[in-house]
Amino acid sequence: MTAAQTAEKRVHIIQGEFFVTADRDVMVTTILGSCVAACIRDPLAGVGGINHFLLPGNLGAKSADAERMGVHLMELLVNGLLKAGARRDRLEAKLFGGARTVRSHSDIGKNNADFAQRFLKAEGIAHIGGSTGGPQGRRIQYWPVSGRARQILLTGATESEQPVKLPPAAVVENAGELELF
Repeated sequence: MTAAQTAEKRVHIIQGEFFVTADRDVMVTTILGSCVAACIRDPLAGVGGINHFLLPGNLGAKSADAERMGVHLMELLVNGLLKAGARRDRLEAKLFGGARTVRSHSDIGKNNADFAQRFLKAEGIAHIGGSTGGPQGRRIQYWPVSGRARQILLTGATESEQPVKLPPAAVVENAGELELF
């Protein structure tokens, strides 16, 4: 079987998960709103991975909450890459997500994206691209070994949509009498 004939393998991750692979035929997908996914790879080692986190979190988080937290998942992803043969000085990252999907006083998506950028800088990992912010969710497709990424913006109800106005109901004269007792 030639390389052109090999079937692409799809892996879907959800909030609180990460995935690392050295398989060129693997494409990982996830759907993001205010969550962030870090797509990190070592191009020379031929290994890459992705995570999907809900909130930045902190090192003191309870174990049940830590699974969804950025600080925990970023560490798991980087350590998973290093165990698979990556070298820290060659890691490169793309960040996706961090949308402002709910109007409130705090912008959770921006906080997530800012955290991920600070983490990459603190760890000396090159931030080479991606897409964060905005009002829309995203479907991400990522090929960890090649570093190729595709983003599909999700459409949904927006503030500019107007409710459908129904025509006024026809008034029927003498539609019958009603007697209450």
